[in-house]
Amino acid sequence: MTDRIVALRLFVRVARAGSFSRAARELGLSQPSASRIVATLEKEIGAALFTRSTRALSLTEAGAEYLARVEAILAALDEADLAARGTGELRGVLRVGASSSFTEHAVIPRLDDFLGRNPKLRIMLLVHDQRQALITEGVDVAFRFGSLGDSTATARRLGSIERVLVASPAYLRRAGRPKAPADLNSHAIIAGPMGTDGWTFEKDGRRVSLRLEGRLVVSANEGAVAAAVAGLGITTTGIIALRKELANRSLVRVLPDWRMGSVDVHAVFPSGRAAKAAARALADHMTGAFRE
Repeated sequence: MTDRIVALRLFVRVARAGSFSRAARELGLSQPSASRIVATLEKEIGAALFTRSTRALSLTEAGAEYLARVEAILAALDEADLAARGTGELRGVLRVGASSSFTEHAVIPRLDDFLGRNPKLRIMLLVHDQRQALITEGVDVAFRFGSLGDSTATARRLGSIERVLVASPAYLRRAGRPKAPADLNSHAIIAGPMGTDGWTFEKDGRRVSLRLEGRLVVSANEGAVAAAVAGLGITTTGIIALRKELANRSLVRVLPDWRMGSVDVHAVFPSGRAAKAAARALADHMTGAFRE
């Protein structure tokens, strides 16, 4: 890779991370080296790209315009390299954002085949249960659920995950098994990331919505599932996160004749630049997780 390309990629990471030290770590450089490379780039083009202070680093007006143009150039260069190789082999680093539960149950199980077909590709999994800021965190593709709100990012629907209600056999022996959605009002409810505001059930054309209060509130999906396994109450989540527990019967479905609907899963790409070929390829690969 030429020195100019190294400088441009470094510039993009500094701009997106808002930090020389963080960008340097990600690219295997020292912070002084990163600062020197960007300073040389600024001297070569004859314009200041960043406004520097002891507390903050921000793009100048020229830097913001340069960033938009450079990202498009680097994306086109990556595509040209891929086309020239003619093998479809992906290279470089792909930064992937996803929740901890989806990473564990859907992404990681499918990575072996994907990486096996692309041995020169590196993947950085950025695992957060809160939605990442794609631009500032340098995420190439993120997997997100449900409504995307007013996001200006480019999104592609991959499939949907059935939402189910579960509890442990021990809890149901102790508290009794609900026979209708209204019975949930007298049960201990574990509120996971999906919350308890407006659980909706459908059966034979009949629709029932409930507002329930969680006796236990857990911010991470794995915690809600673990609490249900421990017999603390009834919870709901996507069935993809419950395959092991349903198979070994540490959890069983509650109200199985009532449907709770499904949650759409999207691959989301940062706006303002073309999606990386590797990001698009991983999104294609992940659609298989919803056909199994």
